[in-house]
Amino acid sequence: MNLLDVAGVSYFIGDLEIIKDATFKANDGEFVSLIGPSGCGKSTLLRIIAGLIRPTKGKVMYLGKEIVEPIPEISFVFQDFALLPWLNNVENVEIGLSRSSISEEEKRKKALEILRHVGLSGFEYAYPNALSGGMKQRVGIARAIVSEPKILLMDEPFSSLDELTAEALRKDVYTMLKSKDNPVSSVIMVTHNVEEAVELSDKIVVMAQKPSYVKKILEVKMGRPRNKYSKEFRDYVNTVYKLLTT
Repeated sequence: MNLLDVAGVSYFIGDLEIIKDATFKANDGEFVSLIGPSGCGKSTLLRIIAGLIRPTKGKVMYLGKEIVEPIPEISFVFQDFALLPWLNNVENVEIGLSRSSISEEEKRKKALEILRHVGLSGFEYAYPNALSGGMKQRVGIARAIVSEPKILLMDEPFSSLDELTAEALRKDVYTMLKSKDNPVSSVIMVTHNVEEAVELSDKIVVMAQKPSYVKKILEVKMGRPRNKYSKEFRDYVNTVYKLLTT
């Protein structure tokens, strides 16, 4: 059984079809990227997967059970960090445990542990306005994974960062998510960055313009770490660009 099935998902706003019959799977251990033209509905599809929006047609299933609302097994990382400025880092992370029945003491312990896990030792009690963009996104990731979800959804998580920061954070995030100590089994990321998709993904879902449909599912069969300057890497990049532009 697949971890996640997106099965014939369509979404309308009034009479306007935004997404048409989107179908793909995410298996245990896979990093999946959704890529397509700006405004094609990638982020909408991610929110449907999260249970934040109901599809007009089709289903999203987690371990064979239809998702009709947000579930604890799926968590979300936002593009714009979405941190509450009046809360410090550990308090922002504790929001990810708001539905948990554990004690406040245990919530604090887990939040402190996950902040150290994402490389923010010494900044546990700092406020968001004291952090760089990369550090803010680390807090956002910590908040998303502190509840130990099986699937992590990320909506352009590196696009608000400068390229050097984004490159460093991509490597750290991938290493962290693939760690045997991390509970996340699968990642689904929306991106518009072709090189980023090839660098991180096991599978790239290429989407067409509105109504958005799955144009191609590309398996990225490269070893890791990936050399961005190798011919194999550039060939994958060129393939994705061709799919996006033809």
